[in-house]
Amino acid sequence: MKRNKIALAGTALFAIGALALAGCASGGGNDSDGGSAAGEANPDAIITTNGSEPENPLIPTNTNEVGGGKILDEIFAGLIYYDADGEPVNDVAEEITTEDPQHLTVKIKEGLTFTDGEEVTADNFIKAWNEGAKLSNGHLSSYFFEDIEGFSYDEDSELTGLEQVDDYTFTIALNKPASDFALRLGYSAFYPLPDVAFEDMDAFGQNPIGNGPYKIDGDDAWQHDVQIDLVRNDDYEGGRKAANGGLTIKFYATQEAAYADLLSNEVDVIDAIPTNSLAVFTDELGDRAVNQPSAVFQSFTIGQFLPHFSGEEGKLRRQALSMAINREEITETIFSGSRTPAADFTSPVIAGWSDSVPGSEVLDFDPEKAKELWAEADAISPWEGDFKIAYNADGGHDAWVDAVSNQIKNNLGISASGDPYPTFQDLRTKINDRTITTAARSGWQADYPGLYNFLGPLYATGAGSNDGDYSNPAFDELISAGISNPDSDAQIEDFTKAQEVLFEDLPAIPLWYSNVTGGFSENVDNVTFGWNSVPLYYEITKAGE
Repeated sequence: MKRNKIALAGTALFAIGALALAGCASGGGNDSDGGSAAGEANPDAIITTNGSEPENPLIPTNTNEVGGGKILDEIFAGLIYYDADGEPVNDVAEEITTEDPQHLTVKIKEGLTFTDGEEVTADNFIKAWNEGAKLSNGHLSSYFFEDIEGFSYDEDSELTGLEQVDDYTFTIALNKPASDFALRLGYSAFYPLPDVAFEDMDAFGQNPIGNGPYKIDGDDAWQHDVQIDLVRNDDYEGGRKAANGGLTIKFYATQEAAYADLLSNEVDVIDAIPTNSLAVFTDELGDRAVNQPSAVFQSFTIGQFLPHFSGEEGKLRRQALSMAINREEITETIFSGSRTPAADFTSPVIAGWSDSVPGSEVLDFDPEKAKELWAEADAISPWEGDFKIAYNADGGHDAWVDAVSNQIKNNLGISASGDPYPTFQDLRTKINDRTITTAARSGWQADYPGLYNFLGPLYATGAGSNDGDYSNPAFDELISAGISNPDSDAQIEDFTKAQEVLFEDLPAIPLWYSNVTGGFSENVDNVTFGWNSVPLYYEITKAGE
């Protein structure tokens, strides 16, 4: 799932050969003066921020949404992490060597521990990855292990491509070339788990034991639908050593409530500004306002399983809906320029992005063409009923959903409206169990800084975040070819062709790229928002309390 005011170079893939990821920590940096906290920083001060109730227990391989991911990234350390610019930095890994696009050797640092005292070894990674990949577990991020030998979508099987060499070394054999596999290893699905997790995984998910810069603050730290309390893990030895005493993540019901708390200095940092404040928040916060590019793509998805949206009829209707939307108008009037109309299915901050993918003209506002395409679909099967876009009411989406719905209604002459769900968790539950009967807002915050991450996990056949059950062998073949190619230019060419297929089928309707809009209080310093729109909490300092 993952910001600077400068354009980010990103890293599309790793070249073949011996690769040792840099072992030093990022120096960080701040695009402003970092606020105006008075007095000397207190290393034990608790930082407060906004968040949302996780959809599931906090198991790394069964979390694919931002609310849970934000917590997991603070309490766990993986082989690598990504610095503010999206560059990989060793965390638990001492060295990751890529022998060729199908074989890697991982050596981890000795003496690192989980917060229960257990030493982190190669076996903790191997067991955790096998648990996440096991078919009968049904974990949402199992897709991330499909490139490892032994993975199966048909039966429970062991990841035979993982082999322990010694306590601190293991090898990874892939079933097909995946040139960016080393870059993926900072994503939460690849975190290790302590032995205690396997005694009762559900119970562990309610009070997880990690190895990251923070740890859960006791048995009652997760107050469901209220907040979760984290405290600094003094035993963490990686590059994200916390400069504060802990992190409290408050689960706000609305973005308006979080912003009101920020204005009154009742919360220290937030990573979302409510739509109705976008035009004024920079004036209200001054140099404490944040508005910068991030690796976030927004869309809405219409399941292939819904009536009128399969086959040729569905393709025509999706194209009509896309061309009925005036993205330029909405990004300016609703978002005050904090969004950019989408030109593809990825993100401009990722290396290899293009605004001229063939077929992208389907994103142009053309109401007359939209009506023609809708009429062609009606000739196949007449449209009946209302077109609705489901969204979570706690995420500040009502204004744009209403605007998009009104444009669809006015330009296609059909009934269209938003369909609000109280929380993100409520919406994702309906989407994941396929009981949703409408279109639904969708989006992607990158898991790691690579083009493939915006394509494979969302649109490949059987992928874990393929909310619409889209399947096209031509697309699957192209992304497979691209990720197998160590040549960056050839890889980008395949990914571009894969997007041509997506523009023909429109499994999701691209809307816009999101800047991260946020801010911080007068009480904190050293606030940096990273490439994926999440603040680097471990760097934040706060005056004495």
